[in-house]
Amino acid sequence: MTPLYTTTAVATGDGRNGQVQTIDGLLVAPVRVPKELGGEGGATNPEQLFAAGYAACFHSALKLVAAEAKADTTDSEVVADVSLGALGTGGFGLTAHLEVSLPALDPETAQQLVARAHQVCPYSNATRGNMEVTLSVA
Repeated sequence: MTPLYTTTAVATGDGRNGQVQTIDGLLVAPVRVPKELGGEGGATNPEQLFAAGYAACFHSALKLVAAEAKADTTDSEVVADVSLGALGTGGFGLTAHLEVSLPALDPETAQQLVARAHQVCPYSNATRGNMEVTLSVA
């Protein structure tokens, strides 16, 4: 792979109770363990950041494949649900569910575009075979 873009983020503090920021300063965010996991909450967490990145990336891939197909993506939306869970090996893993809305398209065309976007999206390619990712068309 020939890189087209590289970015760098730095985590400081106490891991899930610290801060993350990109070296260009465009993203600076405190991170906290969510209340659901026994933390204080009140700030973002790695799972939210992953969900936001996956949703934005998949939506971009969807727009790309739809433009190639000359399909209407008016009011399209991608919702990413990311779950953290314990693995049997003692570690932790993630799952993701992407719900895609393409209200201007018939269900069959929407499904075809979502499947194609899943082949194009860098997040989908990075996670394929590494975590469970499910897709649905709303």
